[in-house]
Amino acid sequence: MTEASAPKRRLKVVVAAATYRRPELLRSLLPALAAQAASLEHDCWVVIVDNDPEESGRSVAASWAQRGVEYVPEPRPGIAAARNRALLSAAGADVVVFVDDDETPDPHWLESLVDAWLEWGCAAVAGPVISSFSGPVAAWVEACSTFRRPRLASGTIVGGAATNNLLLDLSVLARLDLRFDDRFGLTGGSDTMLTHTLVRRGQVIRWCDEAVMRETVPAERATREWVLRRSERTGNVWSRVKVSLAETSRERALVRVRLILRALALRSLAGAVRTLLGTARHDLALRSKGEIDMAQGRGVLRGAFGHVVVEYQRSKG
Repeated sequence: MTEASAPKRRLKVVVAAATYRRPELLRSLLPALAAQAASLEHDCWVVIVDNDPEESGRSVAASWAQRGVEYVPEPRPGIAAARNRALLSAAGADVVVFVDDDETPDPHWLESLVDAWLEWGCAAVAGPVISSFSGPVAAWVEACSTFRRPRLASGTIVGGAATNNLLLDLSVLARLDLRFDDRFGLTGGSDTMLTHTLVRRGQVIRWCDEAVMRETVPAERATREWVLRRSERTGNVWSRVKVSLAETSRERALVRVRLILRALALRSLAGAVRTLLGTARHDLALRSKGEIDMAQGRGVLRGAFGHVVVEYQRSKG
């Protein structure tokens, strides 16, 4: 660890957010990002990548151009394309910090992430995202664990991370020739693929619990149906990532066998038991855990056989 008295190296930091037809969320996010970028003791600017071919976010982002916000259109569909455009826009910087467009940072969020990276010298630093609901929700949703992400002690090494609160060392990505995988562009999971690849190649991702992002869950996502769809997709993504990381046909075959066994035994069977017990005991937490396990099991099983689950379909026109 660096000594507290040692001067900080002046960095070039990019904060990047991809957006798609949600200009109202940018209006809430940009003031906070611009303020934290300006207060950072490093050179810092914000990049908004608009994945909408109609560029619905341009006018909102442009109004912040004098505050260090750069607007970048990326018409190719998919979150992987948007994230890769952010990497291109961050060329020449030391680190890029990814966030989602529906979040709000706590005070000192950005400073905490950057200071943690300077202290630890790792390939990536991830932080927590705390969810709250925009209004009353059903008891099943309140009881389930989907919106209660785990917290870890700062410095903990993690096996992967999402780009909803993630700092990446750009020199490491360049040295390993890594970018977000377009195969996961419309399904989600390109961040899972990239961070698991980092770890597989010997890099370290650490957790910074002080770098907090917050999100408000909209009503359309705070439903049992949405949670189960999301659970099936995340299981599918995780399964596809495991298969994709295998380097030989023999390893891929072994990975598929393990995934099938895991899906049938640890997810589907155990999930069914939890669902039945939870129903019998009127225990919504146990029942929701079982139903989520079964949904993830379906996704894992489909991924093991090469099937792709697409959670969202883009609207046309």
